[in-house]
Formats: sequence, C-alpha cells, structure tokens
Amino acid sequence: MFRGGNAVNLDTKGRLALPTRYRGQLDEECGGHLVLTVHDDGCLLLYPAPEWEDIERKLVRLPNQNKQTRHLQRMLLGHATEVDIDSHGRILVPPRLRDFAKLDKRVVLAGLGKKFEIWNEEIWEQGCNDWVATAGDETNMPESLESLIL
Repeated sequence: MFRGGNAVNLDTKGRLALPTRYRGQLDEECGGHLVLTVHDDGCLLLYPAPEWEDIERKLVRLPNQNKQTRHLQRMLLGHATEVDIDSHGRILVPPRLRDFAKLDKRVVLAGLGKKFEIWNEEIWEQGCNDWVATAGDETNMPESLESLIL
C-alpha cells in the first residue's frame, strides 16, 4: 500500500528517484518493473506492472463502440510505458510523458494505494489549495462519499 506525498527532483535526464521507503516493496511486489501512463487530470500514473496488467486487461475488454471508451483506451494504453527501477532507485520518465504532465525539476510523487500519481509540484500545490477552498461545498459531493466517515 502506497501512501503519502513526496516532493522529489527530476534530474536533467528525466530520472526520478523513488523514495527509499517504497523501493523494497516495489522490488518484492514487481521486481522493480513498473508502468507509467497519463491521466486526464494532467498527471502521470505509475503502477507496479502486475497492477497495471489487471487494468490493461479490463481496458482491452471494454466494448469500444463508444467514442469516450475509445479515447480512454487510446490515452491510457497508447501512453503506457514500461519502466524499471535502476540500481540507484530511479526510473526514467520519457520526454513525451514529461511534456504531457508539464514535469520540470520539482515533482510530487503521491502514493494512492496501489499506484502513484506524479505531478508538477506547482500544479499539485494549486490543486491542494483549490481542494481546501472548496472542501466545505457539499453540493457536488458524490453519493459514494456521503457515507464515508473520516
């Protein structure tokens, strides 16, 4: 289970060092084999390969007569890129994915259960500020969250 946010640096070659607290788990869970893809919120998603393979199977099986379904398949599957953790605990984020998420030197790696999101640090901070500003607005609360007790 991945949780918490970490501000990390992206080096000039596009390598991102994963925090040491995740490396052992990722090595055990997937041998350091991960998959990066895009998300329509403007971030990247990073999955251990076995988790991604489950999602990929579901995406491939979706009937694609619907235009939104085809678009989702094209975006997620078409951008899916296999990456491996190197001996220094880094992954290489390809230029095309860095450009998509507007990743520069400072990024945020957010652990969200079975995956990570990778964000441009400024966009992440703005999103957090926006969330705090609208947190009390219950008019847009999805029904699935109404029974959640924190």
